[in-house]
Amino acid sequence: MLQVTQETLAELSGVGLRTLKQFESGKGNPTLMTLQKICDVLGLEICLKLKDITANK
Repeated sequence: MLQVTQETLAELSGVGLRTLKQFESGKGNPTLMTLQKICDVLGLEICLKLKDITANK
């Protein structure tokens, strides 16, 4: 566990504290840019994967 407070994450990422709290409670809808800012601070990488829509139905 990283032990990062919301306040510290907000300060380091430039994402507002209120916005972070919304994300954590499941009420926010972050943009890819916002996710990137948060991931950069936490040392995480975003990896997008295309869904296979050709699978048998």
